[in-house]
Amino acid sequence: MAQVKVHSLFTEFDINLFKAGKHYRLYEKLGSHLVTVDGIEGTYFAVWAPSAKQVSVIGDFNYWIEGEHQLNVRWDSSGIWEGFIPYVEKGATYKYKIQSHHNDVKTEKADPYGRRFEHNPNTASIVWDDNYKWKDAQWMKKRKKHNALDAPYSVYEVHLGSWKKNIEEDRFMSYYELADDLVNYVKDMNFTHVELMPIMEYPYDPSWGYQITGYFAPTSRFGYPEEFKYLVDKLHQNDIGIILDWVPSHFPEDAHGLGFFDGSHLYEHPDKRKGYHQDWKSLIFNYERNEVRSFLISNAIFWMDQYHADGLRVDAVASMLFLDYSREDGEWEPNIYGGRENLAVISFLKELNEEVYASFPDVQTIAEESTAFPMVSKPTFVGGLGFGMKWMMGWMHDTLEYFAKDPVYRKYHQNDITFSLAYAFTENFMLPLSHDEVVYGKNSILGRMPGDEWQRFANLRLLYGYMFTHPGTKLLFMGGEFGQYNEWNFQESLDWNLLEFEPHKNTQSYFKELNKFYKNTPALFEKAFTGEGFEWINYGDYENCVISYIRKGYKSENNVVVICNFTPTIREKYRIGLPTNGKLKEIFNSDSKEFGGSGVLNKKQITIKKTAWNGKDYSAEVTLPPLAITVFEFIS
Repeated sequence: MAQVKVHSLFTEFDINLFKAGKHYRLYEKLGSHLVTVDGIEGTYFAVWAPSAKQVSVIGDFNYWIEGEHQLNVRWDSSGIWEGFIPYVEKGATYKYKIQSHHNDVKTEKADPYGRRFEHNPNTASIVWDDNYKWKDAQWMKKRKKHNALDAPYSVYEVHLGSWKKNIEEDRFMSYYELADDLVNYVKDMNFTHVELMPIMEYPYDPSWGYQITGYFAPTSRFGYPEEFKYLVDKLHQNDIGIILDWVPSHFPEDAHGLGFFDGSHLYEHPDKRKGYHQDWKSLIFNYERNEVRSFLISNAIFWMDQYHADGLRVDAVASMLFLDYSREDGEWEPNIYGGRENLAVISFLKELNEEVYASFPDVQTIAEESTAFPMVSKPTFVGGLGFGMKWMMGWMHDTLEYFAKDPVYRKYHQNDITFSLAYAFTENFMLPLSHDEVVYGKNSILGRMPGDEWQRFANLRLLYGYMFTHPGTKLLFMGGEFGQYNEWNFQESLDWNLLEFEPHKNTQSYFKELNKFYKNTPALFEKAFTGEGFEWINYGDYENCVISYIRKGYKSENNVVVICNFTPTIREKYRIGLPTNGKLKEIFNSDSKEFGGSGVLNKKQITIKKTAWNGKDYSAEVTLPPLAITVFEFIS
């Protein structure tokens, strides 16, 4: 059997960067790489295991026998073991057998930098490389415009395993199949981006992908790595961006994963107060360790570099930022200043965002962060964490709570629907109605709506209309666009059969038109993150449960007036104050009959009169349809 040959892809500079935590392309060096050495084809292996006294590559090519192919430890105290094994080909399965200095503990680990993994429940890494030829050059050239903070940004959140299944064969759809069905659907529905719940390799289906063991590999559940590239490519060719859920906050304890990797706490923090997540029964990365920071930042860069991702939605940022997150007194230790902030995480997130935007200035990083931690989406040079956007969790909670109330009680809770505007411009907010809101007994979005069937669907249309005219970008979890009745079940396909029924078909048509209206109305996105783009007309009409406001773009002639009527009462000759003379023309109405509404419209242009109202010099009388949103443009 061929012996391990001394070989290295590392330069001295690489090693110095790695030790300093500043190597952001580690995937080019660590892991398995098909190479030719002295005219012989084979595979170079490199793994970081500083507490090991012996590391063997075991695989199908040596019958999984320990010791047949022992790697060589580098002489530079980097803790890297490496070597070239001749004749090991693409498709070979392997793991690292590691004998530790600590009590001779032995571990058998998948490759942390593996590019492909066996289909679960098998857990070996697979030697892999692909020469996929990308066809998305046009998108990559212009995507800065599509991903900009003053561009329309409407995101469809998708769990690939349950969006749609091959019912006849009772299996997941492949990346190839999704590249047809999903891409065509998202394009038809006028979304600008897709966000995929984690597609990095994970062992346990009920984790939905949030417990990752293969950070550098798309899950084999849906096909090969190049097939996932094909899906991304197809999205880009249809002018749809792709955001990947990314989980640097924790990882599972599975025996083949990162935990206790070389018989020591290598990737996880050795202090359980910082290294163990009680809620998720998982391990927390050691952000104080340089090599771990390099691992994580390299991983973020990897998905942008190798898979052309347009952004990362960073999961569970709040759990990372605070030492006392979900911990009682005595279960956490304050930082050196006596505070609860995790200083290592703060510096890590800043470094992450600086490197991502330096390398890929035309992407976005989006923080799922649920606290009042300041300046999450502000640049690092002014003291922020450097994210492009942050999820507006408070808006989501308050809005869903408000809409769940019977309209007769809403006048007592007007503040719930208006409060978000008190802080809407403190961050670059994305408004999410995410997967977390349709599981664990919370009900579907439609299921929360009060009233009879007509009112429930009218409320749903109103909710979405309010969401799309509120400052900020948008995210909707799959199924919400056609009024999924049931809670999300990751084991089953969405209830596509509902589209046989008129209310659901109408809701889908409504969302399609709402997306289109949003994309074609500059006032709704050009100044999404600044107070200059929003002006209240009246937020205090709690007796009628009506709010009204103006959204503004770069050109004043593009400004629009938005009015929401949160009751089923039609309000005729409802007067609103306006800042200018001229006329109003209705350009969007959620009560249109084509959407399943009652058809109460403002069909004629409305003359604005010089009658002061709502603190403004002019005003006009409009008709407000029941449980509906109406949008008007100014006609000079």
